[in-house]
Amino acid sequence: MTALAGDRLPPPLAEGDRLTVDDLALRVRVSGRRKRFALTVETDAGLTLHAPEGRPAAEAEEFVRAHRAWLVAKRGLRERTRPLNPTKRLVEGEVFRYLGRTYRLALVADPPAGGKVNLIAGRLVMDREQAGSPAGGRAALVDWYCRAGRAWAGRRLQPWAARMAVPEPDLEVRDLGRRWGTYRPGDGDSSVGRMSLGWPLFQLPMHLVDYVVAHELAHTRVLGHGADFWRLLRSALPEYEERRSELDELGRRMWMGEMS
Repeated sequence: MTALAGDRLPPPLAEGDRLTVDDLALRVRVSGRRKRFALTVETDAGLTLHAPEGRPAAEAEEFVRAHRAWLVAKRGLRERTRPLNPTKRLVEGEVFRYLGRTYRLALVADPPAGGKVNLIAGRLVMDREQAGSPAGGRAALVDWYCRAGRAWAGRRLQPWAARMAVPEPDLEVRDLGRRWGTYRPGDGDSSVGRMSLGWPLFQLPMHLVDYVVAHELAHTRVLGHGADFWRLLRSALPEYEERRSELDELGRRMWMGEMS
């Protein structure tokens, strides 16, 4: 319909606008390269509307309503699976997990030799001076998880490799962001590859750490996640699907290094 002289057309959607459609609140992203509307449900369950330049809010609202069922279902899935990772404080009694068990932090003025953090008599002992710096304290804790995790996983690698009849790769434990583990092949046919495990993994129960170890070991023979990969993993760990589901649920609740 042609607007009459003097009528004011509603302004088009702009970058950063907030659009509310019934009970759905969406952030608006506008692009000159885009030809049609699109929707994204973000990892935090937030909703984003992607719009071409010059399109009015009324068209966007119609598009959102037409895709409401998809949005609601997808947002519900995101809310059920989004990370719930806690933050930690470097204070006496703060709880940290190791291999499925909880240990309270003990701050001492004269820590024993062997590192700035040690597990002693059921307490995670840290140098009180180290705890005065959140960045330094975090680094000391991550270093402890790397050392403890490397020692524990090093004893699990050979039995799992033998069970799966695969070569035993080099092993390291380090910061992998939100990944539990990776495998990188060696440079040549006779060269062993390298398995990397993320330090937060070692907060989880032992059977879930074993699952990640077996998962990465399967990559020494099959790099992708095709049928051959899952067949190999199932031969060594028939209940791998249950463990994978448990890892997805419990893993999103683990401490990933955030300090407050």
